[in-house]
Amino acid sequence: MTWTRAKDWLIGALGLLILLVVALVIFWFVISEPAGRDGSGPLPSARGDGTRDDEPPADLGEDDVWLSDVVLQAGTLVSADATLRDIDAVGQGVLTGPDGVVATRLDLDATVPFDLVAEQLGSGSTVRAGDDGEAEVIRNVELLGRELRVVASGTVQVEAGRLVVEPQSIDVGGPGFLSDALAAIARGAVTIEQDVQGLPDGLVLQDVSVLDDGFRATFLGEDVLLDQ
Repeated sequence: MTWTRAKDWLIGALGLLILLVVALVIFWFVISEPAGRDGSGPLPSARGDGTRDDEPPADLGEDDVWLSDVVLQAGTLVSADATLRDIDAVGQGVLTGPDGVVATRLDLDATVPFDLVAEQLGSGSTVRAGDDGEAEVIRNVELLGRELRVVASGTVQVEAGRLVVEPQSIDVGGPGFLSDALAAIARGAVTIEQDVQGLPDGLVLQDVSVLDDGFRATFLGEDVLLDQ
Protein backbone atom coordinates (compact mmCIF):
# COMPACT_ATOMS: atom_id res chain seq x y z
CA MET A 1 0.00 0.00 0.00
CA THR A 2 2.86 2.32 0.84
CA TRP A 3 4.57 1.69 -2.52
CA THR A 4 1.29 2.36 -4.35
CA ARG A 5 0.87 5.73 -2.62
CA ALA A 6 4.50 6.62 -3.33
CA LYS A 7 4.11 5.70 -7.00
CA ASP A 8 0.96 7.82 -7.29
CA TRP A 9 2.77 10.74 -5.67
CA LEU A 10 5.70 10.45 -8.09
CA ILE A 11 3.39 10.32 -11.09
CA GLY A 12 1.51 13.38 -9.86
CA ALA A 13 4.73 15.30 -9.20
CA LEU A 14 6.08 14.39 -12.65
CA GLY A 15 2.87 15.53 -14.31
CA LEU A 16 3.02 18.85 -12.45
CA LEU A 17 6.65 19.35 -13.50
CA ILE A 18 5.79 18.68 -17.16
CA LEU A 19 2.94 21.22 -17.01
CA LEU A 20 5.27 23.78 -15.45
CA VAL A 21 7.89 23.32 -18.19
CA VAL A 22 5.26 23.62 -20.94
CA ALA A 23 3.90 26.79 -19.35
CA LEU A 24 7.40 28.31 -19.19
CA VAL A 25 8.06 27.46 -22.85
CA ILE A 26 4.77 29.05 -23.94
CA PHE A 27 5.52 32.14 -21.86
CA TRP A 28 8.99 32.45 -23.42
CA PHE A 29 7.61 32.26 -26.98
CA VAL A 30 4.98 34.87 -26.14
CA ILE A 31 7.42 37.48 -24.82
CA SER A 32 10.20 36.87 -27.38
CA GLU A 33 10.66 36.56 -31.12
CA PRO A 34 13.09 34.64 -33.35
CA ALA A 35 16.64 36.01 -33.42
CA GLY A 36 17.50 37.90 -36.61
CA ARG A 37 13.93 38.75 -37.52
CA ASP A 38 13.68 42.00 -39.49
CA GLY A 39 12.59 44.82 -37.25
CA SER A 40 13.90 43.24 -34.06
CA GLY A 41 15.43 45.55 -31.51
CA PRO A 42 14.47 49.14 -30.77
CA LEU A 43 12.87 51.13 -33.56
CA PRO A 44 14.85 54.05 -34.96
CA SER A 45 13.65 57.42 -33.74
CA ALA A 46 11.72 59.74 -36.01
CA ARG A 47 13.12 62.94 -37.52
CA GLY A 48 11.27 66.21 -37.75
CA ASP A 49 9.98 65.43 -41.25
CA GLY A 50 8.33 62.22 -40.03
CA THR A 51 10.91 59.83 -41.50
CA ARG A 52 13.10 57.60 -39.36
CA ASP A 53 16.82 57.99 -38.81
CA ASP A 54 17.48 54.97 -41.04
CA GLU A 55 15.39 56.36 -43.93
CA PRO A 56 16.45 58.99 -46.50
CA PRO A 57 14.67 62.36 -46.47
CA ALA A 58 11.49 62.55 -48.49
CA ASP A 59 12.84 65.40 -50.65
CA LEU A 60 16.02 63.57 -51.75
CA GLY A 61 17.04 64.96 -55.15
CA GLU A 62 18.19 63.01 -58.18
CA ASP A 63 21.78 64.19 -57.76
CA ASP A 64 21.82 63.77 -53.98
CA VAL A 65 23.42 60.90 -52.07
CA TRP A 66 22.25 60.10 -48.54
CA LEU A 67 24.13 58.03 -45.95
CA SER A 68 22.37 56.95 -42.77
CA ASP A 69 25.60 57.06 -40.78
CA VAL A 70 29.30 57.62 -41.34
CA VAL A 71 32.09 56.67 -38.92
CA LEU A 72 35.48 58.34 -39.22
CA GLN A 73 38.69 57.67 -37.33
CA ALA A 74 41.90 59.50 -38.11
CA GLY A 75 45.24 59.97 -36.44
CA THR A 76 45.62 63.57 -37.62
CA LEU A 77 43.33 66.20 -39.14
CA VAL A 78 45.08 69.17 -40.75
CA SER A 79 43.27 72.31 -41.92
CA ALA A 80 44.37 75.82 -42.75
CA ASP A 81 43.65 76.89 -39.17
CA ALA A 82 44.69 73.96 -37.00
CA THR A 83 45.98 70.43 -36.54
CA LEU A 84 43.93 68.02 -34.44
CA ARG A 85 44.86 64.48 -33.42
CA ASP A 86 43.17 61.18 -32.56
CA ILE A 87 39.86 62.01 -34.19
CA ASP A 88 36.75 59.88 -33.64
CA ALA A 89 33.67 61.13 -35.46
CA VAL A 90 30.19 59.74 -36.09
CA GLY A 91 27.92 61.50 -38.58
CA GLN A 92 24.22 60.72 -38.95
CA GLY A 93 21.99 61.58 -41.86
CA VAL A 94 24.83 62.68 -44.15
CA LEU A 95 23.56 64.24 -47.38
CA THR A 96 25.75 65.07 -50.36
CA GLY A 97 24.43 67.33 -53.09
CA PRO A 98 25.02 70.53 -55.06
CA ASP A 99 25.17 72.56 -51.83
CA GLY A 100 27.90 70.38 -50.29
CA VAL A 101 28.03 67.65 -47.67
CA VAL A 102 25.81 68.17 -44.61
CA ALA A 103 25.45 65.94 -41.54
CA THR A 104 22.15 66.11 -39.69
CA ARG A 105 24.11 65.31 -36.53
CA LEU A 106 27.84 65.05 -35.93
CA ASP A 107 29.57 63.79 -32.77
CA LEU A 108 33.32 64.34 -32.71
CA ASP A 109 36.10 63.70 -30.21
CA ALA A 110 39.57 65.06 -30.88
CA THR A 111 42.76 66.02 -29.09
CA VAL A 112 43.70 69.69 -29.36
CA PRO A 113 47.52 69.87 -29.06
CA PHE A 114 48.91 72.17 -26.39
CA ASP A 115 51.04 73.91 -29.03
CA LEU A 116 47.92 75.03 -30.89
CA VAL A 117 46.51 76.72 -27.81
CA ALA A 118 49.91 78.22 -26.92
CA GLU A 119 50.20 79.77 -30.40
CA GLN A 120 46.91 81.57 -29.91
CA LEU A 121 48.14 82.92 -26.56
CA GLY A 122 51.21 84.47 -28.13
CA SER A 123 54.79 83.70 -29.08
CA GLY A 124 56.94 82.25 -26.35
CA SER A 125 53.98 80.75 -24.52
CA THR A 126 53.90 77.17 -23.30
CA VAL A 127 50.86 75.12 -22.34
CA ARG A 128 51.24 71.71 -20.70
CA ALA A 129 49.52 69.25 -18.41
CA GLY A 130 49.68 70.12 -14.73
CA ASP A 131 48.85 68.18 -11.59
CA ASP A 132 45.43 66.76 -10.68
CA GLY A 133 43.92 67.27 -14.14
CA GLU A 134 44.83 70.94 -14.33
CA ALA A 135 46.54 72.79 -17.20
CA GLU A 136 49.67 74.87 -16.78
CA VAL A 137 50.44 78.04 -18.72
CA ILE A 138 53.92 79.55 -18.90
CA ARG A 139 54.64 82.82 -20.68
CA ASN A 140 56.63 86.02 -20.49
CA VAL A 141 54.53 89.05 -19.62
CA GLU A 142 55.67 92.64 -19.99
CA LEU A 143 55.07 94.66 -16.83
CA LEU A 144 56.40 98.16 -16.14
CA GLY A 145 58.74 97.93 -19.11
CA ARG A 146 60.22 94.61 -17.99
CA GLU A 147 59.54 91.01 -18.98
CA LEU A 148 58.34 88.72 -16.23
CA ARG A 149 58.10 84.92 -16.44
CA VAL A 150 54.68 83.83 -15.20
CA VAL A 151 53.61 80.25 -14.38
CA ALA A 152 49.89 79.72 -13.89
CA SER A 153 47.84 76.58 -13.18
CA GLY A 154 44.09 76.16 -13.40
CA THR A 155 41.20 73.85 -14.15
CA VAL A 156 39.94 73.48 -17.70
CA GLN A 157 36.26 73.91 -18.47
CA VAL A 158 33.77 74.82 -21.18
CA GLU A 159 31.99 78.17 -21.15
CA ALA A 160 29.63 79.14 -23.96
CA GLY A 161 31.32 76.64 -26.29
CA ARG A 162 34.82 77.97 -25.59
CA LEU A 163 37.82 76.29 -24.00
CA VAL A 164 38.61 78.13 -20.78
CA VAL A 165 41.48 77.76 -18.32
CA GLU A 166 41.02 80.10 -15.37
CA PRO A 167 44.20 80.36 -13.26
CA GLN A 168 43.82 79.10 -9.71
CA SER A 169 47.44 79.78 -8.82
CA ILE A 170 49.95 82.21 -10.37
CA ASP A 171 53.65 82.23 -9.61
CA VAL A 172 55.89 85.12 -10.65
CA GLY A 173 58.67 84.52 -8.13
CA GLY A 174 59.93 86.98 -5.56
CA PRO A 175 58.60 87.88 -2.11
CA GLY A 176 55.04 86.87 -1.32
CA PHE A 177 53.49 90.34 -1.10
CA LEU A 178 55.14 91.45 -4.37
CA SER A 179 54.33 88.17 -6.10
CA ASP A 180 50.64 88.46 -5.21
CA ALA A 181 50.43 91.99 -6.54
CA LEU A 182 52.16 91.13 -9.83
CA ALA A 183 50.09 87.96 -10.19
CA ALA A 184 46.89 90.01 -10.02
CA ILE A 185 48.18 92.24 -12.83
CA ALA A 186 49.35 89.29 -14.95
CA ARG A 187 46.20 87.15 -14.50
CA GLY A 188 44.61 88.20 -17.78
CA ALA A 189 47.74 87.33 -19.75
CA VAL A 190 47.71 83.70 -18.60
CA THR A 191 43.95 83.13 -18.79
CA ILE A 192 42.93 80.93 -21.72
CA GLU A 193 39.55 81.58 -23.33
CA GLN A 194 39.55 80.36 -26.91
CA ASP A 195 37.44 78.84 -29.63
CA VAL A 196 38.86 75.62 -31.04
CA GLN A 197 39.94 76.37 -34.60
CA GLY A 198 39.95 74.10 -37.64
CA LEU A 199 36.50 72.51 -37.29
CA PRO A 200 33.37 72.84 -39.47
CA ASP A 201 30.88 75.52 -38.51
CA GLY A 202 28.07 74.22 -36.36
CA LEU A 203 30.19 72.07 -34.06
CA VAL A 204 29.97 73.22 -30.45
CA LEU A 205 32.40 72.26 -27.71
CA GLN A 206 30.62 70.20 -25.03
CA ASP A 207 33.32 68.83 -22.75
CA VAL A 208 37.09 69.02 -22.31
CA SER A 209 39.73 67.32 -20.18
CA VAL A 210 43.52 67.46 -19.91
CA LEU A 211 45.72 64.70 -21.35
CA ASP A 212 49.49 64.42 -21.44
CA ASP A 213 49.65 65.70 -25.03
CA GLY A 214 46.73 68.11 -25.24
CA PHE A 215 43.12 68.86 -24.44
CA ARG A 216 40.68 66.04 -25.19
CA ALA A 217 37.58 67.77 -26.51
CA THR A 218 34.08 66.55 -27.30
CA PHE A 219 32.01 68.39 -29.91
CA LEU A 220 28.40 68.07 -31.02
CA GLY A 221 26.62 69.74 -33.90
CA GLU A 222 23.43 69.62 -35.97
CA ASP A 223 23.15 70.40 -39.68
CA VAL A 224 26.93 70.62 -39.88
CA LEU A 225 28.37 71.60 -43.26
CA LEU A 226 31.29 69.22 -43.80
CA ASP A 227 32.31 70.31 -47.29
CA GLN A 228 31.10 72.86 -49.80
